[in-house]
Amino acid sequence: MPTLMVSVSGIRGIIGDGLDPQTIIKYTSAFAEFCGKGKIILGSDGRISGEMVKSIVIGTLLAKGLDVIDIGICPTPTVLFNVKKLKAAGGIQISASHNPNEWNALKLINRKGEFMSPEENAEMLSKIDGAQKNFSPWNKLGKVIKYDNGLINHINAVLNMKFLNIPKVRRRKFRILLDCVNGAGAYSVPILLKKLGCEVIEMNCEKTGIFPRLPEPVPENLKKTMNAVKKHKADLGIVVDPDVDRLVLITEKGEPFIEENTITQAVKFYLSKKKGNVVVNLSTTRAVEDIAKEYGCKVFRSPVGEANVVKKMKEVQAIIGGEGSGGVILPEVNFGRDALVGIAIVLQHLTEFGGKMSELKNSLPQYFITKKKIEISEKNPDYIISTLAKKYSGYNINLEDGLRIDFDDHWVHLRKSNTEPIIRCIVEAKTKEEAERLSEFYFKEITEF
Repeated sequence: MPTLMVSVSGIRGIIGDGLDPQTIIKYTSAFAEFCGKGKIILGSDGRISGEMVKSIVIGTLLAKGLDVIDIGICPTPTVLFNVKKLKAAGGIQISASHNPNEWNALKLINRKGEFMSPEENAEMLSKIDGAQKNFSPWNKLGKVIKYDNGLINHINAVLNMKFLNIPKVRRRKFRILLDCVNGAGAYSVPILLKKLGCEVIEMNCEKTGIFPRLPEPVPENLKKTMNAVKKHKADLGIVVDPDVDRLVLITEKGEPFIEENTITQAVKFYLSKKKGNVVVNLSTTRAVEDIAKEYGCKVFRSPVGEANVVKKMKEVQAIIGGEGSGGVILPEVNFGRDALVGIAIVLQHLTEFGGKMSELKNSLPQYFITKKKIEISEKNPDYIISTLAKKYSGYNINLEDGLRIDFDDHWVHLRKSNTEPIIRCIVEAKTKEEAERLSEFYFKEITEF
């Protein structure tokens, strides 16, 4: 069965099994109709199938009469940034994010330099049938412009962040083990780190586009990287996914800093400089609320998904936001997850903190999260979630995205999958043992249905 997945953020599939040339033409044509006339910023995360996909995308956009500004292999947030800077009609990043080598995707970006809203996505999809019947004549085709400054535009914006003191960071002379999984990070992160005076030990920074391990930056995929941090006596390890929107950190001890702490420390640093609202999704650690409370600030929660976080950030005029998967969103640079922004923040934070990475980790509120998938077979996930919502209606519940229940000593978030017969169960508690025990409790509740 073909793998094609169509969502609000674009289309994704396995090359040769779902994401084929006809499909790429179909959705690129609809996106071109949605954007109207103008220029489209085009980037890629460097994976091996990127050139094939890129050729089809460029040909289709030119045939629709749009100009293509090709900024080459770069992070997804670099495409977002340049759509705004160059006042483009939209952008496409060719990247399947943390999916393995055989996958690729089109990430679709609106003229504001943000991922499309559900409403915009629906408008684009409504144009699919007619889009391939409406191509430009020979004398009205678009043109391709190679643009070499896209990456440096983005890096300069990061270096010009308000609270980044470059001379101070440079004096720390951080020794960093960097793992870019041979993706777009290899083209971008070393440049940023060297401008910040860091000694960079590169691992998986070859520009081959072939991932040497599973590219999702979770601890089970990073054992060699964690060992390398210790071996090279690095001050910290930095890991990014192929398109550089997620940032994962490793302490000098070769231990996970923990993804949830990436956004927690970023919020702590930023609120120490400027007071304002914060937005995270419903599956993100409670530690963010603890930090915000210290500074007299408020946290708002959104449904899971980058576009949902951004939408809520705009509604409440948040100054920082993100997700517990290692995503930091700073409107000052980008309304999207940006690992380059996250790297600059953590280095400035660690510089001012003065201690080691493990000590910074220990200074944050301590929680433990478990994430499980519960098989529900033929059972109706909506019925299960609504029944549990009634059962726990006397507690603090949120129904915007599945069911989240907040208790004094823990919280649980239950979400159905749109592609599998499962319910995702995320539990956070004060200890690992308690989080595991509570996960089993909710697992049992659900399986009793």
